[in-house]
Amino acid sequence: MQEAYPEIARTVDVSGIRTNLHDVGLGAPVLLIHGSGPGVTAWANWRAVIPALSRHRRVIAPDMIGFGFTERPSNIEYGPDLWLKHLIGILDALELERVDLVGNSFGGALSLALAVKFPERVRRLVLMGSAGVNFELTEGLNAVWGYEPSIQNMRKIMDYFAYDKHLVNDELAELRYKASIRPGFQEAFSAMFPAPRQRWVNALARSEEDIRSISHETLILHGRDDKVVPLETSLRLNQLILPSQLHVFGRCGHWVQIEHAARFIRLVEDFLSEDGS
Repeated sequence: MQEAYPEIARTVDVSGIRTNLHDVGLGAPVLLIHGSGPGVTAWANWRAVIPALSRHRRVIAPDMIGFGFTERPSNIEYGPDLWLKHLIGILDALELERVDLVGNSFGGALSLALAVKFPERVRRLVLMGSAGVNFELTEGLNAVWGYEPSIQNMRKIMDYFAYDKHLVNDELAELRYKASIRPGFQEAFSAMFPAPRQRWVNALARSEEDIRSISHETLILHGRDDKVVPLETSLRLNQLILPSQLHVFGRCGHWVQIEHAARFIRLVEDFLSEDGS
């Protein structure tokens, strides 16, 4: 099973939920939180950067409840409160008092929520193409959350994600489509963000007052050409979080960690290695 599915790693009991997570390397812990695309797993989201980031620190990348190979309990109501509870449960199960957080899109919104509600559990914050503030639902995000399984629909969604269309081909679309129809994957996904979908953008957002309260050093990354979460969200986060810096990547969509992996790794490593809190 391990050879067939590199996405499957360590299973940890998190408050009774069998949680699949990657736990690689030694040193200061950094938790990577994936986005919310169909068929997504922590491995699919972070595979290009885990080896480099784990050279000098302990990298933990879980499949959030409802995603990937983490258990999907029946009759569960998905939402920010559940995902935040799962995140805290992961930290507690691994006996991690304080971590650096790297959140992608949906994962960025969860990272913001964790930093607001449990600031003592967070050292530094990295937000990439992050949700977490109010914005008008984009065509791209509506397509992602409204995905109905087919190779054609997966290809369309991946075209929204990537600026460089050479990254998207029929073979990759077929692989991601097959991932999206693994047992239980689409059933859980379709239950998370039903139409009308603007309400889920709003549900993931924190108040501006809450965001202004964040005192953690924060690195914000965004693709200038992002068609899923607009650049304006990161501009606003940079205004609201006083100890923050913003890096905008030209010729880049929603996949900073894939389209600009080497630059992403350098920026994150340098930021997490700086002296300070």
